[in-house]
Amino acid sequence: MNIQIQKTSIKEESAITITGSKSESNRLLLLQALFPTICIQNISNADDAVLMQKALSSDSDVIDIHHAGTAMRFLTAFLATQSNRNVVLTGSSRMQERPIKVLVEALNQLGADISYENQVGFPPLSIKTKVITNNKVSINANVSSQYISALLLVAPSLKNGIELTLEGEITSIPYIKMTLSLLNQLGIETNFENNVITVKHAHNGISPIILTVESDWSSASYFYSIVALSDIGTQITLSSYKESSLQGDSVLSEIYKDFGVETTFLNNEMKLVKVNDCQVATINCELNNAPDIAQTIAVTCLGLGVNCYLEGLRTLKIKETDRLVALKTEIEKFGTKVSITNDSLSISNIQPLNNNIEVETYKDHRMAMAFAPLGLRANFVINKAEVVSKSYPDFWKDLSQIGFSLKEN
Repeated sequence: MNIQIQKTSIKEESAITITGSKSESNRLLLLQALFPTICIQNISNADDAVLMQKALSSDSDVIDIHHAGTAMRFLTAFLATQSNRNVVLTGSSRMQERPIKVLVEALNQLGADISYENQVGFPPLSIKTKVITNNKVSINANVSSQYISALLLVAPSLKNGIELTLEGEITSIPYIKMTLSLLNQLGIETNFENNVITVKHAHNGISPIILTVESDWSSASYFYSIVALSDIGTQITLSSYKESSLQGDSVLSEIYKDFGVETTFLNNEMKLVKVNDCQVATINCELNNAPDIAQTIAVTCLGLGVNCYLEGLRTLKIKETDRLVALKTEIEKFGTKVSITNDSLSISNIQPLNNNIEVETYKDHRMAMAFAPLGLRANFVINKAEVVSKSYPDFWKDLSQIGFSLKEN
């Protein structure tokens, strides 16, 4: 499915409900599989969460999680700690290009039995039953925080818990803190001091508890971009959100102040209002703790004609696509040059937007959604737009609801 977006304006006031955070949902789903006394409300309806639920309930000898990167990391740890299971864990062709060696080596340090079906360091993985009694492990911390969270999530089910030493600069600390906070809410004892994290074994199990997943801040980012690209006075209300969020992408409320977007919280809702035009000539952001919003910020800058310099982006190269290369390629179609390194992206001397181009999505949901707000400034087509189902299946419906002019072709 390709979506043609016609340059348009949106309603002055709109309200959207976004389902639960994919990040929180997948963490809680794994914990629920370990401790069935947990009840979860407002689970994400994203493909990744659906695939996670299906995989956790499967008794098949082969589990295919397609494009779901979080599920691949979390399930590797989960399946390695289960008894009486010999499983092959695989995914899409792109998933088989995404590295997982750091996590596999850490689990094998603990005593797991994981090997590679094809290329060393990459899925598919052969995971065999092994009782894990070791509890000390070290891991390179600067690749993906999901490797760290995967280990922390299974730790309460291990006889001796885990003492995890992080080596090097830690990436996406808010996501690690999210994992630890969820464990703490379940009554599991944790400690994070210097570069060492400890998680204790849940000797007495988990008491019955109901946890509600906060709505997804990554999904909210596209509405921040839409408001920033709209007329002064435009407002969009999103639910369900809270000011004290566990999600690293909640830094959006601070970043988008420079774009003229004000955020207020009331009664489990978040209101975004365009109060003035962009206040700075160049947007500078260090996104080591929130790399998933880089695409949104870059496209917002393109639409407003504002220079930007974004850094802390090294993990973007191992996402659904190499997001730095993809951003450069697609932004340049609109007529502006982009510079990238392994860790940064910069846009300057922005030119008037070209129209009637085709944006490729590279099987990456965030490429489709990050570029969509440009429909307020240009006419263009987003190819293979159905990819949004990975994290936000209702995205195009919600854009139509607030006034976007969309046509399938």
